[in-house]
Amino acid sequence: MAVAGVEGTRRARGVEGAPRVPFRQALAEVWAEPTARRFTIFVFVSMLAYSAQDLILEPFAGAVFAMTPGESTKLSGVQNAGVLAGMILTGLLGGGFREGGRSRLHLWAIGGCLISAMALVGLAFAGGVGPAWPLHANVAVLGFGNGVFAVAAIGSMMRLARDGAASREGTRVGLWGAAQGVAFGLGGLVGTIAVDLGRIVADSAASAYAGVFLGEAALFLVSALLAARVMSGRAELRARAHRVPVRIATPAVAPRGEPLIEGRPTP
Repeated sequence: MAVAGVEGTRRARGVEGAPRVPFRQALAEVWAEPTARRFTIFVFVSMLAYSAQDLILEPFAGAVFAMTPGESTKLSGVQNAGVLAGMILTGLLGGGFREGGRSRLHLWAIGGCLISAMALVGLAFAGGVGPAWPLHANVAVLGFGNGVFAVAAIGSMMRLARDGAASREGTRVGLWGAAQGVAFGLGGLVGTIAVDLGRIVADSAASAYAGVFLGEAALFLVSALLAARVMSGRAELRARAHRVPVRIATPAVAPRGEPLIEGRPTP
């Protein structure tokens, strides 16, 4: 009976004796952490920009550049090759550049967002230029930026999961994964609807796609700013955690000017 009681208490208290709390309370505690909250918003916005072009790139190539389905499919292959190259480069070099012993993956995430934004701006202008635009190179750069961003964001996620209250790592990763999944599914829907609405308002298909690409570029720029804020906030929290209060010692004074021995007046 005693053994059963001890085991029941352990099961009730959870892993390593920590008391269990309702999921809603644990989620609220994680959301109250500034770094976790900012990174959640960063993941949502960046993945929304990442996935919004996924379903419209091939139709864009067909409608604006008169590519056949086979040619537009090859264009997606060019993008995927760029994604793979960006992932490999970030995986090989991302952990090699360190500052004070800490990885600088956040800089790679910011760089990936900026490269992706630049490539999307290029696609927005591609429709006006026409076949003379280096479309394949533009799409390869877009894929490269996406790959750099994706690996750097995942690496940063793994590092940031340890920041904050103990025994909440799983809740943080779960929250970020949910934000990523919702944004990825929503991005494809929003991108296609935006193109359809743009074709109703704009005078040409090229203008409609250009508006959507510029909107995605703006989202990537916002993501870069959010990533910078996440890392600056994390550095501030670490500085506060390692800050040691300084005590100013007050010299002891013996009554009536008597000499001191080890801080005490002599008898």
